[in-house]
Amino acid sequence: MDIDYESERNRSEFLKIHEAAIVELCNELEIVPDPDTIKKIWVPLAFQIAHWRNAQSRVLIQAFLGGQGTGKTTLTKVLALLLNKLGYSTVSWSLDDLYSPYVDRVRLRTRDPRMIRRGPPGTHDVQLGIEVLQQFQRGEFPISLPRFDKSAHGGEGDRSEPELITQADIILFEGWFVGVRPIVSEFEIVADQQFAQAMNQQLQSYVPLWELLDRFVILYVPEYQLSKQWRKEAEHKMIAQGKAGMSDAEIDEFVEYFWQALHPELFIPPLLKQADLVLEIGEGHSVRSINYPID
Repeated sequence: MDIDYESERNRSEFLKIHEAAIVELCNELEIVPDPDTIKKIWVPLAFQIAHWRNAQSRVLIQAFLGGQGTGKTTLTKVLALLLNKLGYSTVSWSLDDLYSPYVDRVRLRTRDPRMIRRGPPGTHDVQLGIEVLQQFQRGEFPISLPRFDKSAHGGEGDRSEPELITQADIILFEGWFVGVRPIVSEFEIVADQQFAQAMNQQLQSYVPLWELLDRFVILYVPEYQLSKQWRKEAEHKMIAQGKAGMSDAEIDEFVEYFWQALHPELFIPPLLKQADLVLEIGEGHSVRSINYPID
């Protein structure tokens, strides 16, 4: 595929051809398409990922780390569309798809009542993730890709039918602690230091999975407290539409549980200089800056 990835003219022509498809996807996702975001963030990032894919001879495993409300799921859906338009067979996958089965998480919660929610380290089948990514690396198609149904068991969630992938050039792998590694800390800033230490230890088992990632993009929110505000805004919108939603108090408890597990002030800064690209997210979900730390 002969594309000049550095050419703004090529990106502009590409956008002109596919703008309608981007707007249609935004409508499906119930977000307002922002022309600047499309032109200055989404399309250049898609071209960058395509460039990274062309720099190697096998499937590109492209990782995205982003906390709640950073827009990582929306971003990967848009990028999947753009990369497919560029001619790359692209698969979106989430760390959530690796949650352990419902019965296993019930047993885990019985052993350790602190594991009351799915999401923190220890609630995923890491070995399954390693095996799947290694299959992609070896090109062993078709591949049975695990999927997770969050609505099963009254919202507790459970494995659903896997998706059969017959071909892929790029895997977009996202999650709230994808790529996060154990740190050395006394965890003074969290209330339950024992829980934080236990979660830090659990991260060690994820490192072999992270070692399979080819490229690493971080959606970084310096004012991490914004994630709580964004979650409340999303829940208020759902309630206004007549859907079920959490109260503000429930949201506070929910978000703070994950801050207790892996506090963003402790675990994210060490990664910022190791990422291939950092998108700094500000209030209003806007991208304030784009940095290439490794370069």
